[in-house]
Amino acid sequence: MTNYVEKRDEAYWIAGSRVSLDSVIYAFLEGSSPETIVDSFDALSLEQVYGAITYYLSHRSEVDAHLRKGESDYDELCRQARASNRLLYEKLDRLKQQAEAKRS
Repeated sequence: MTNYVEKRDEAYWIAGSRVSLDSVIYAFLEGSSPETIVDSFDALSLEQVYGAITYYLSHRSEVDAHLRKGESDYDELCRQARASNRLLYEKLDRLKQQAEAKRS
């Protein structure tokens, strides 16, 4: 049996590639077909994508916990960036509001 997923550095990767399992699974959960996912990741074969999805479905609770932790870590990094660069983010927020007002 071929191993399609490997764990390196506390993350999941498609075996033999630099593509994260997260990338494939988020695309799958958003409704992308395996064929569409292959089109998005030239480094992967259709077999690898199906193998990754099968791995996910077989280890769903473990991978979902990993995805939630990644989302939490990302949210914390964003919070820290906003706190340490308050003036920059205030300016960006004003520019975003101005752009939205022009579209309305």
